[in-house]
Amino acid sequence: MDSRTVALIRTTFKAVAAEEGGSARLASSFYAILFTDYPHAREFFPAAMDAQRDRLVKAISYTLDRLEEPNKLLPFLAQLGRDHRKYGVRPEHYVAVANSLKAAMRIFAGTEMWTDEVERAWDEGLTIIGDTMIGAAEKETTPAVWTGTVVERRDVLRNLTVVRLRLDQPMQFAAGQYISVQIPSRPRMWRYLSPAVPANANGEIEFHIRSVLGGWVSPAMVGHTNIGDKWLLGSALGGLGIPRNIKRKMLMVGCGTGLAPLRAQLMAMAQRRVNPRVHLFVGGHHPCDLYDLETLSALAVANKWLTVTPVTESDENPWWHLDSGEPERAWPGLEPRMTGQIGKVVASYGPWADRDVQIVGSPSMVQTTKFRLMAAGTQTKNIRHDPLF
Repeated sequence: MDSRTVALIRTTFKAVAAEEGGSARLASSFYAILFTDYPHAREFFPAAMDAQRDRLVKAISYTLDRLEEPNKLLPFLAQLGRDHRKYGVRPEHYVAVANSLKAAMRIFAGTEMWTDEVERAWDEGLTIIGDTMIGAAEKETTPAVWTGTVVERRDVLRNLTVVRLRLDQPMQFAAGQYISVQIPSRPRMWRYLSPAVPANANGEIEFHIRSVLGGWVSPAMVGHTNIGDKWLLGSALGGLGIPRNIKRKMLMVGCGTGLAPLRAQLMAMAQRRVNPRVHLFVGGHHPCDLYDLETLSALAVANKWLTVTPVTESDENPWWHLDSGEPERAWPGLEPRMTGQIGKVVASYGPWADRDVQIVGSPSMVQTTKFRLMAAGTQTKNIRHDPLF
């Protein structure tokens, strides 16, 4: 698309989103129009739409911000197209979505802003998006969905569980990517989880899941998962992964279960003969949140290229955590635990100008750490994180 077309699309969307509650109202209007004009589309969506509306706005914002970066946007759209096969969508469904989104935009933009030229710009942009997703889906030869059988669950904390599954057939994904998952008790409520192990020929996969207070799906995953349960998994998504340039050092920053995609990469790297130096900062609010230090210790001892620094915001565990009363264990190969906000701790080590940086955690943690690193001199182009967890 030319710059004029991009500007028209971006300007109209941001004008609508800038209004109070604009993004939420646009998403609600879009789904109302879609389900009214194309009632058969309702079967693809969950009964509770809150998370779905939020995800829609994030996806649109991410896409529009990268309309002038096809090298980043097109692979992202291709991943989404492959992943959307799990819903059973067909090309006509993309037309329905495009028409409904345009109708919602037209309502909120108003007749003065929504001109014929603006409509043509949106037609062009939505056609490119739809064609890219459809083309990627049609070319894909892997399954639209995998079935995974729960073979182990291990409660690590009151609100954190490790679940291992065996897939009906092996899945190929890059260590660091994430996967949409559906559990039996929450039909059509897909949630993104990052495998904590690399892809393997045995079709085994492991997820680290923290229950989110008030969430629809994660409390059920943590509280009600049983051995033998059948989960459904979609195609892999995301841009994290081991850089091809093995000479460039890496900085990894992960909080809570954000450790999972970083851990998977470290395990994959441990299978290679040559690796760059890697410094991992793993964080949590309390010492008990550092739930996987044993694995990180084993990796650090066996791989001299790896440095691991644990970080917690507090030196004390929460009231609900039952302490053994023994002194905190010193894990071989790990640096002494630091106390403080993880972004501040990482930035205090220096600008990390020579590093490929990956940050995984809550949106607020990712943004805070990213801004602190940038303020310390790290170039934005060297920092990676996934946008749509």
